[in-house]
Amino acid sequence: MIDFRYHLVSTIAVFLALTVGLALGSTVLQGPLLEALESEADELRGRSADLRTEHEVSERVGEGADEMVDAAAEDMLRGRLRGVGVVGVAAPGADGEVLASLERRVEQAGGTVEGRVDLAEGFLEQSNATFVDELAVQVSPVAERLSGGPHTKAGTELGRVLAVPDEAESASGEGSAAGQGPDAVPEDRDTPVDDGEGESSDDAGPGGDDGGDPGNGYDAQAVLSAFAEADLLTVTGEPAGAADALVVVAPAGEGAGQGGEGQTVGTALEALTGALHASVGPTVLAGGPSSAEQGRVLAQAREGRSAYSTVDVAGRTVGDVVTVLALSAHAQGRGGSFGIGEGTEGFLPDPLPEALGTRANTEGER
Repeated sequence: MIDFRYHLVSTIAVFLALTVGLALGSTVLQGPLLEALESEADELRGRSADLRTEHEVSERVGEGADEMVDAAAEDMLRGRLRGVGVVGVAAPGADGEVLASLERRVEQAGGTVEGRVDLAEGFLEQSNATFVDELAVQVSPVAERLSGGPHTKAGTELGRVLAVPDEAESASGEGSAAGQGPDAVPEDRDTPVDDGEGESSDDAGPGGDDGGDPGNGYDAQAVLSAFAEADLLTVTGEPAGAADALVVVAPAGEGAGQGGEGQTVGTALEALTGALHASVGPTVLAGGPSSAEQGRVLAQAREGRSAYSTVDVAGRTVGDVVTVLALSAHAQGRGGSFGIGEGTEGFLPDPLPEALGTRANTEGER
């Protein structure tokens, strides 16, 4: 009985001590604790306000830079793409307004917008890779010479369709139907294509074609129609046989490809763009800053040291002008990566590209 009383009293004493401790703690410590929390909250609110102010200032500076570049764009771009036929290619998820703005800048630089090709979502999806491969082989006049992954093959055929035919090669019956821009260096088109799809086409000519001549019966428009009827793309204008250079617009925002299926789509677009470049010549893959984030399409292209140029500031005035300057520089044999992301050589080409002559008086520079 004594033991029971002892334990009972001990238990009551413990609970009483806890109650007294909690009461004292809630009154004695409550003030300092609340003061510390309020101080930390005030500090966080201050930081948030500072960041908001910095962002607003940056936006105003950016808008001012856009206004200044817009005012000077005519002088900056005059003649940079004179005599160059340009075709725009919009990846799935690309902002149509960005491509439209780039087309206006191309015209401001003296180039001619020959048309555009909008790729459907299914074109780059892994689930359609076999179908894309089979279609490319089916429409190719030199199917036995195609190499690389599905999107490399498709890019080779689309490039063959879009490129201005090389008049000298066409007259002699030699070489590929894929022409090149007025100032593109021949080495630029012979760069091996690493398609990122498990195969390499470095044992072939441009786009893995090995330089085969499609022949007089080749119908470029029929090839475009085949891809369109397969719901892989849509065509605006008459781009067939008209491209000296290409502007490829990357997906915007979340569509820029990061992880999982997005990264797979980015790899497919990278392979397609590489093959287009190998067939046509000067090519720029342009997107906004998000497209250059780790794991996204421009970052992938830069990590793979792609032969085509990249720009990660397209979508605002200053970035669109940089994109056209990059295309002009590439047409003069100086490809590169420009913008603000990792792996860039600078914000814009330095030195700036020169104004181009007409196609007739630059033919000797090929």
